[in-house]
Amino acid sequence: MSVSIRLSRGGAKKRPYYKIVVSNSRAPRDGKYLEQVGTYNPVLPKEDENRVRLVEDRVRYWLGVGAQPTDRVARLLDKAGIKERAATVNAQKGEPGQKAKDRAEEKAEKLREAEEAAAAAAAAPAAEEAPAEAAAEESTEA
Repeated sequence: MSVSIRLSRGGAKKRPYYKIVVSNSRAPRDGKYLEQVGTYNPVLPKEDENRVRLVEDRVRYWLGVGAQPTDRVARLLDKAGIKERAATVNAQKGEPGQKAKDRAEEKAEKLREAEEAAAAAAAAPAAEEAPAEAAAEESTEA
């Protein structure tokens, strides 16, 4: 049985409150758990000491017997100084998705076509005016 340390949600709608629990990783999120080892109240300010409460010795015990914390719990444990968490780097964080890239490419293509059409339209009347001016000059000379 693989054991995880994770958050179990409680509280009301729009007012979350979490228990930090040790449970079977296949059990439902808010289902039966082996032990409650702390609480997390995200509604409280970050400086408040009651925002995260942990039973430190029990957390260390479960980590010692192989329980794996979820990413959010690992962040809380790192902040409490219980377990070191390696920082992750997402190199593609600021990069747009494939659909956004496709839309930008289509927009650039349409813009390029519009500029070419405008340039062709500007060149065409100038070419038509030159023979017309020449014909006008010939008619005035004659």
